[in-house]
Amino acid sequence: MRRSVLEAIRAGVWDYEPLEANGDQYSSTIAMPGSQEKIDMLATRAAEGLPLWHEEDRLEWGDENNPTLA
Repeated sequence: MRRSVLEAIRAGVWDYEPLEANGDQYSSTIAMPGSQEKIDMLATRAAEGLPLWHEEDRLEWGDENNPTLA
């Protein structure tokens, strides 16, 4: 079993999907989409075999609906 999408790609496995993970199994980020901080977070998640997106990640500048920004 591949640990991350990066390992799967190196092995030629193009249909890899990470194991499902609840939002409480990894942290969200308040980094702005497109920022280096957000890109770094996505890279870390990919390397760890986690889903790229967290339901509480910041989506836009005025994301007041996100509880992690309150």
